[in-house]
Amino acid sequence: MGKVQRVTPAETNHSSIHPTHTTSNTTSTNPSELVIRYVLDTNVLIHDPTALLNFEEHHVVIPMTVLEELDRLKGGRQAHAADCRQAIREIDRILGPATPEQVEQGVPMQREGASEPQGRLSILMGQTPDNLTTLPTHLNDNKIINDICQLQRQHPEQPVVLITKDINMRLKARGCGIHAEDYHSDQLVTDIDLLNKGYIEFPGSFWDQVDAVKSERRDSRTYHQIPKIDALQEVCPNQFILDGNGLVARITRITGDMLTLMHLDHHRLMEQEAWGLKPRDVYQAMALNLLLDPDIHLVNLSGSAGSGKTILALAAAIEMTVNNPLYRRIIATRSTQGLDEDIGFLPGTEQEKMEPWLGAITDNLEALHCEDEDASGSVDYVLGKVPLHFKSLNYIRGRSFQQSLILIDESQNLTPHQIKTIITRAGKGSKVICLGNLAQIDTPYLNATSSGLTYLNERFKNFEHGGNIQLQGVPRSLLAEYAEANL
Repeated sequence: MGKVQRVTPAETNHSSIHPTHTTSNTTSTNPSELVIRYVLDTNVLIHDPTALLNFEEHHVVIPMTVLEELDRLKGGRQAHAADCRQAIREIDRILGPATPEQVEQGVPMQREGASEPQGRLSILMGQTPDNLTTLPTHLNDNKIINDICQLQRQHPEQPVVLITKDINMRLKARGCGIHAEDYHSDQLVTDIDLLNKGYIEFPGSFWDQVDAVKSERRDSRTYHQIPKIDALQEVCPNQFILDGNGLVARITRITGDMLTLMHLDHHRLMEQEAWGLKPRDVYQAMALNLLLDPDIHLVNLSGSAGSGKTILALAAAIEMTVNNPLYRRIIATRSTQGLDEDIGFLPGTEQEKMEPWLGAITDNLEALHCEDEDASGSVDYVLGKVPLHFKSLNYIRGRSFQQSLILIDESQNLTPHQIKTIITRAGKGSKVICLGNLAQIDTPYLNATSSGLTYLNERFKNFEHGGNIQLQGVPRSLLAEYAEANL
């Protein structure tokens, strides 16, 4: 087979094309700009079933091969199957009763809330290239690339951009002269170091940097009202402030240029308990403060392996369902690579099928009672007394959980769309706790900046009833700490 012929639009330099696919509430500032044809890969529509609405005034193209892949993957109860079905419904809604000729030319897209259609959607039929060397057609990715090459040849005056989350497909496309990009519409940060950690640390005395303080006592707590200083211009509700002199305070209100801080006694914070568990450092203490607060409805805990995410969440959950019954039940779930396929073949009920995948929950439950005279008896007692339910993510869609405490483990492996699906299941009186480590993403096409956990942190950073903590250190053991640092 000969070398693949490179086909590039004659009047367009693809290297100068900037990513223009943004969220749908962004409008074009120049209506006369050249319309770009964005060709979407299957993984983009699985990642975000409404992705085709996020390309403003441009022309969105769905290859026939992508429709075939969506059709093949739509069956079953896998997490991605529901996303495939939603993407198919969205495409059908837009195309409606359009004729084949209209579909080929592009059907105007009517977005919700928009007065006029914006952009077009068309289906790219598989074509036989004329005098064009192609990639082998035994792979669907190659078929899509071949079709795009032919599309570029037919429309040399219009830029064509492939949007895919598959890095290797982007490399192959570029080798064929096709401009290829990742899907960035739901990527809110470009560097995870910019993420809100949940606290701000001052090396010296925090009060030395504050010009005026107004303090008052309410409900047996001390609150300080201070003006915003330079270091606190970009703060969020329920962020903590630490300093070198032992100050711990939580931002409870942001009003214009004023902040209200709730003073937290360092000693009491370190002595707080949840089902007999005490924090080992101030970061765990801040996390426990959020977990046990009934006014906080969403808590995100991130950190390296062994930093205490799961055991803190589990201890707080048991405390709030047994000792202090704020919630009726605990629902534990997780996302894991292979779960969608394997759960159907394990024996037993849904609860029994989920137990091997939620071993971290049961392991930490045993750790909470490891010093009891009869540890196994204590665990059995807790499991008999605590309404703990293991649920598969596949069965959460469409349900509503009232007065429930929902634990989502390994949430770094969820897409932003999946995170939204789960969080919206929380009914009245429920609390959601997301646990994850952005350094341990196992899902293809996801990275630390595009993970649903990152997306959730950014979207909810200004939520008055939410908070997050990035745990530090590896309190699990000296061995685990050394391994985390050196392996």
